[in-house]
Amino acid sequence: MLPEKTLAWGLSRSCIRELAEYGARRKAEIGAENVYDFSLGNPSVPSPEIVNASIAELIKDNSVNIHGYTTAAGILSLREKLAADLNSRFGLELTPDLFYVTCGAAASLTVTLKAILFPGDEVITVAPFFPEYRVFVEAVGGVLKVVPAAPDFQIDLDAFEKLLSDKTKAVIINSPNNPSGAVFSEDCIKGLAAIMKRHEEKTGETLYLISDEPYREIVYGDITVPCTMNYYDDAIICYSFSKSLSVPGERIGYIAVSNKLNDCRNVYASIMGAGRSLGYVNPPSLFQRVIERSVGQTSDISEYQKNRDLLCNGLKAIGYEYVEPQGAFYLFVKALEPDALAFSERAKKHELLLVPSDDFGCTGYVRLAYCVATSTIEKAMPAFKALFEEYQAKG
Repeated sequence: MLPEKTLAWGLSRSCIRELAEYGARRKAEIGAENVYDFSLGNPSVPSPEIVNASIAELIKDNSVNIHGYTTAAGILSLREKLAADLNSRFGLELTPDLFYVTCGAAASLTVTLKAILFPGDEVITVAPFFPEYRVFVEAVGGVLKVVPAAPDFQIDLDAFEKLLSDKTKAVIINSPNNPSGAVFSEDCIKGLAAIMKRHEEKTGETLYLISDEPYREIVYGDITVPCTMNYYDDAIICYSFSKSLSVPGERIGYIAVSNKLNDCRNVYASIMGAGRSLGYVNPPSLFQRVIERSVGQTSDISEYQKNRDLLCNGLKAIGYEYVEPQGAFYLFVKALEPDALAFSERAKKHELLLVPSDDFGCTGYVRLAYCVATSTIEKAMPAFKALFEEYQAKG
């Protein structure tokens, strides 16, 4: 017999996966330029030049050096760069021996959860949320509790506090958020931290704040992303360079443990053990060295801001409703009927591929990933208008 839970995860059909398969078929049938695919969060701007230049330079070295094993936690010089970068940007005092290099944010999250959770422990997250959180939590025997989405996609702190219990072990937040593009404000983070501190004092147990930050550098205008470690001591950052450097296929990121976290050395040791038990040992050695040379660099996010503005202005002129995203490269648009899945199915008739919000823990919205060619947005506007008019005609 196969493990029932694992088999169920593998057989489950997410809307994102189904849209990807549908989109591939339609592009083959009628041409990619005639399908307006907003379903995938795949970066669409080139990596900074330093990435390719580093690869070209590094491969001139002895291949044994470049492709050999590194230490389990990652190359020390890379971890030193990572600590220095966060310390200089956010006024922290992190040390390299509290960084663990990983195969992207998914590995960062799964390793962290494996390190801190016992079966039956509860983890709270905030809707809308990345669907895999549920899989990651349940895979280690945890239970995911969800704070309902607020109208502005900030955190409903009253609802959050009501979900806390003696079983709550961790809280996962994602800002800038996938799928809403919201950035949690400083007041929001302060309020969250105050509630969590009170809960720790009440229970006498550590309550971990896990900040999932693959979109941290992708923000617009004068928006800043508050660093959770400045507001809450028992904090862990899970990061990926996939979006900031446009290298999602290279699977490289890190876990950073706050030096102020209760029993931080043993928590870090548990993270090391969890990585070993899950088989996450030695992230790609070539890209560890590439990242070491690229720390502090980002892709040209102005392209994403241009796409955001074009998409938002175009949809607003038609009559669609949304909360303007402050970061990431997603727009959460209110569906034109209560059933977001039915709305996304109808959108397919206009060759619009939109992800219904049900997968993200709330109803009534669709996610549009605007990390696409600008021409795709321009060509899609008549289709969005036709879809809107179709619903108007229905009354």
